[in-house]
Amino acid sequence: MLSTESTDITHTDLDLYPTDRLVATLIDDQYAAAMAVRAAAADISRAVEATAKRLSNGGRLIYVGAGSSGRLGWLDGNELAPTFSWPVDRVICLLAGGEAALSEAVEGAEDDREDGAKRLRDCGVRAEDVVLIVAASGRTPFAIGALNEARAHGALTVGIVNNQHSPIAAAAELSIVLDTGPEVIAGSTRLKAGTAQKIALNTLSSATMVRLHKVYRNQMVDMHPTNEKLFNRAIRMTELCTGVNEEQARAALQSSDFQVKVAVVSLCTGVDIEAAKHRLNASNGNVRQAIGI
Repeated sequence: MLSTESTDITHTDLDLYPTDRLVATLIDDQYAAAMAVRAAAADISRAVEATAKRLSNGGRLIYVGAGSSGRLGWLDGNELAPTFSWPVDRVICLLAGGEAALSEAVEGAEDDREDGAKRLRDCGVRAEDVVLIVAASGRTPFAIGALNEARAHGALTVGIVNNQHSPIAAAAELSIVLDTGPEVIAGSTRLKAGTAQKIALNTLSSATMVRLHKVYRNQMVDMHPTNEKLFNRAIRMTELCTGVNEEQARAALQSSDFQVKVAVVSLCTGVDIEAAKHRLNASNGNVRQAIGI
């Protein structure tokens, strides 16, 4: 039996717990999710390095999954554009059952191996791409079909699973095993298995964006503001990165069409906006190199 499907024998009377103990039990069990991700840190690091290399050569991030795993992949992928200005045409999220499965279960979709392969073929998968296969069980047919198709085209495959010795972990070029064990509510992998997947995906994608120079110091300087909150955030980031006051930060941002990276380089080096853009282009977007530190 899969470890995620087995029964936690310490909580067989869960339905009899008073509410305060029930809530505490469910919360406490989540700690195991973070511990499982921490135990896989070396594998996540390898995946980050390999992913950044493919993406720097023009590759795309392709998330594949079914059910809760697929929805978590969809969420992670769709947060990259507003957070890091990652191009929307370089993120693809393939969910078993299609977009309808975001809000409701599509019966049998996860068991369709050929659909997983077809969906990947249809998006024109190529060797530069990185395909993240997310499946708690590690044996979802839809995900396996996509994984096999990705490997056939030379794409980098990263399996993110919650069971050791699973088919996906064995077949993926890189595997990240988040060994969360039995759930407090037997088989409900939306609990700590899902939490571990969310942490791992956040970590992998965020660290990859750092490696791709989307972050300067610890500020997300490649963010392009689209609302008042983000405009104010851009001003604060520019102040923090350069030491100038709010008025100077706002003026530099307005001159650069609110491109935080450009404003920061301009303010730190004393060059004009066009020269700051040239420095960034020459350094492949690396703010530290553009500034010369």
